Amino acid sequence: MSSESKPVTLSLVAPVYNEEDSIGLFLDRLDAVFAAHPEIRLEVVFVNDGSTDATLARLLEAQAADERLRVVDLSRNFGKEAALTAGLHAARGDVVVPIDVDLQDPPELILQMLAKWREGYEVVLGHRIDRRSDVWAKRTSANWFYRLHNRIATPKLPENVGDFRLMDRQVVEALKTLPESCRFMKGVFAWVGFRTATVDYVRPERAAGTTKFNSWKLWNFALEGVTSFSTDPLRIWTYLGFIVSCLSFIVGLIIALRVVLFGADAPGYASIMVSVTFLGGLQLIGIGVIGEYLGRTYLESKRRPIYIVRRVYEADAALQRGEGA
Repeated sequence: MSSESKPVTLSLVAPVYNEEDSIGLFLDRLDAVFAAHPEIRLEVVFVNDGSTDATLARLLEAQAADERLRVVDLSRNFGKEAALTAGLHAARGDVVVPIDVDLQDPPELILQMLAKWREGYEVVLGHRIDRRSDVWAKRTSANWFYRLHNRIATPKLPENVGDFRLMDRQVVEALKTLPESCRFMKGVFAWVGFRTATVDYVRPERAAGTTKFNSWKLWNFALEGVTSFSTDPLRIWTYLGFIVSCLSFIVGLIIALRVVLFGADAPGYASIMVSVTFLGGLQLIGIGVIGEYLGRTYLESKRRPIYIVRRVYEADAALQRGEGA
């Protein structure tokens, strides 16, 4: 039996939040892609992340007619990173692929990923070579984020790579051992390492629905990424404080010499106010940076579960109550 025809169990992990319009299109696309590949035993793990529309009802309708589908229903909205973690914990396949149901991650690409996996790679990344489907502001801010993160943080993040990737079971088991509750999954994926290959693709438009990420959420997401894998922002303020102190001493010395040697008037109220407000602003920013790290330490110290599962809906219609993880 050739490696191309060797049976393999593939788990697709699809976190969903208010995606009732996308689910049918997503499943139809999967059928079109994998119908001609009986050697691929497909498992689709949907994680309902506290949807408030008819997403869960749509999932249960589809799951009742398709034994390949499993639905992990979370007790509330925990965010995509937690929902993705829940899906990875629930997936049982030899290989696992996180994927969005909006079809911006083309299911056809999974066949190319599987070919790379059969060559011996344990991680195969979906690399976006064209992001014209994203607005200019999102593309630009993403490029800035990758450059900043890779300059100050370890490990480096592959640019223009999202969560869409194929992972060997060994990689998934390694991910399941990481206990942090403040999770930045792109960084976690990069941190575990393993032999990695890439497959290029052009990111298409959303098939249905609207994105759940706005500018504020993307900013907080980027902040989570930087503070999760680098302490350089804290170190920067040490150097900045030293530089400002040196400059202040030099300016003060110059003013004192001018007064003593030339009788020049010392700068007045305006310059004092500028100095005080400037230094006060620097101090507040520094306190804010420290607060970001302290807040994350506080949240981690509570050791709360990353998510709580309300129910798992299996193909046999039996309900299994889940625990937090």
